[in-house]
Amino acid sequence: MWPPPEQVFDPQHPCSTAWAWEGGLAHLMNSLNIPYIPETAVCDVPMPPSRKSAFHRSQTLGYRNGFACSRLPTMGIGRERLYVNQLSQAELDELSNKRPTLTYGQAKQAPPSDFIPAHVAFDKKVLKFDAYFQEDVPISTEEHFRIRQVGIYYYLEDDSMSVMEPIVENSGIPQGKLIKRQRIPKNDRGDHYHWKDLNRGMNITIYGKTFRIVDCDPFTQVFLESQGIELNPPEKMIFDPYTELRKMPMRMYVTPSSFDQLKQFLTFDKQVLRFYAIWDDTENMFGENRPFIIHFYLADDTVEVRELHERNDGRDPFPVLIRRQRLPKSFVDKMKTFPRCVLEISNQEVLEWYTVKDFAVGKPITLLGRSFFIYDCDEFTRQFYYEKFGITDFQPVDVKKKPPEEVPQIIPPYNGYGFLEDSLQNCFSLLPQPPRKNFIKMLENDHKVLRYQVALESPNPEERKRQFILSYFLSTDMISIYEPPVRNSGIIGGKYLGKTKVPKPGSTTDNPVYYEPADLTIGATVEVFGHRFIITDADEYVLNYMESNAESFPATTLQSLRDHFAPRRTAVQAAESQSAAGMGRQELEELVKQVQEQLKHHNYLSNSSMREAFLHHDKDSSGFLDKEEFFALCNRFNLPVSDALVNKLISLCSHGENQISYHDFIRAFSC
Repeated sequence: MWPPPEQVFDPQHPCSTAWAWEGGLAHLMNSLNIPYIPETAVCDVPMPPSRKSAFHRSQTLGYRNGFACSRLPTMGIGRERLYVNQLSQAELDELSNKRPTLTYGQAKQAPPSDFIPAHVAFDKKVLKFDAYFQEDVPISTEEHFRIRQVGIYYYLEDDSMSVMEPIVENSGIPQGKLIKRQRIPKNDRGDHYHWKDLNRGMNITIYGKTFRIVDCDPFTQVFLESQGIELNPPEKMIFDPYTELRKMPMRMYVTPSSFDQLKQFLTFDKQVLRFYAIWDDTENMFGENRPFIIHFYLADDTVEVRELHERNDGRDPFPVLIRRQRLPKSFVDKMKTFPRCVLEISNQEVLEWYTVKDFAVGKPITLLGRSFFIYDCDEFTRQFYYEKFGITDFQPVDVKKKPPEEVPQIIPPYNGYGFLEDSLQNCFSLLPQPPRKNFIKMLENDHKVLRYQVALESPNPEERKRQFILSYFLSTDMISIYEPPVRNSGIIGGKYLGKTKVPKPGSTTDNPVYYEPADLTIGATVEVFGHRFIITDADEYVLNYMESNAESFPATTLQSLRDHFAPRRTAVQAAESQSAAGMGRQELEELVKQVQEQLKHHNYLSNSSMREAFLHHDKDSSGFLDKEEFFALCNRFNLPVSDALVNKLISLCSHGENQISYHDFIRAFSC
């Protein structure tokens, strides 16, 4: 009984595919115990060619551990075993019986090289040949044939060929790939072109077209010579005669006539002279100077006048004043009776037309009744006149209007109302704007005021007794004057001068100079709108501020304040030293109260003018008086100097040997 097919066919056995049809026979021999004889097996029997079923080639490329590698083929077409790449039985026997030789014995044979497929060895290797072919042109009278240059490419990878023609711009011929890549037949017997069939200086026919190979590239030459092919000498490439003729400059035909309109047009076409002119129309009402450009066309002696528009000139944007036309220069005598209603003037009415000779820089010209003054021209016009007439004088004329003289603005004198800067804004605009302020200075010096005690300088002795407080505001540089009210003086105190800037004497309204803190020194005279004040005293804040900003004030100003405040600081230090010696302020207060009670017990009447008398005799406002002046004033007001408590109070108020502090002493008698 025959075995099933799946037991007979073995896909791993090299002979299974070819001898699957003899599976039954093999099974029968095994069942009859027929011995196996070498080279008589079923698989060793050659397969008839008509029984072959596999015609593909064995795979020679593969991957091992992720890398591409090549391997030798073992099976041929039809699953036949290949012995080309394997050792024969004799070679195997020789290797098994061969003994190793010494180092100086028989030379070792190099191992056979690895097998490399053709499509790998010749990958991206192309032979290039320069060739041309001739193409007939039967419908042209200028050329009868055309030479077209091509490049023949032979790909060694698969023995295919292609023909490429370089693209020429504006040739009118479809160019590029003439024959796509393929194996090109050589003859009718089915042979194809091989690289051995190609050489320089030979003709090759491809699909009915004959190509002449003239040269090849260096790679092709090296390859063919390495294969033992003797190359013919290179030939010169033939160019298309019609293309070379088109590259030559065209012949210019010039009419030999002395004057011809066609010659003038061909010679001076697109050549235009440009003149810059101005039309002075100031004689008429509302007339003005208007700029224009005059174009003179050399091709036909026509003239065009174009207007130059300026930005915001208020005119309609019509660019052309006179259209391009021939303009008459002079008319015939009978032109006086010629009707003016005609639109065109012929040569019969015109005696002379305007030509290029009538235009010159710096001269006026009348065009259709309008007088234009030419003041400049462009560079092409200068070059044309120099070559044609030899004129070199093209000095442009300055026609720009001179700007009107600026009328100096006269500032009226200051009338005394308001601030000077604020009143000055009324002279600059109908809607005056407030003057700019220095806001940084205002923020830095806000609430900073320097106060001085001043006295009025006057020939009247009653006026000289008046005391004022002058305040200088650092944020706005303004000054205010206040008079403290004095009872029974007959003068109403209060605000004497509001906040304002006080100019120095001699300054003008054009360049005013105002008083600054550096000008306010002890003993200085300040003139305020005709009134003179003498600075007699100042706050200690003034001295402290100037010492903290000493770099902003002169040394004389700072020194005068220091000298003025030196006695006061000395008195303060002395009082502090007395307090440190053991006499406290509380003791002094108790002594003052005891003196006041004793004076009340004796019915002493206080005199209100006693303080003013002491202040009047204190010329430097130091708070101290000499002993002689002090006792003289005490006798004047009948003070009990001989009393023991009063003597003790005088000793406590004494400073040094000759000076007495009268402030605490007067307080005891002002009960």
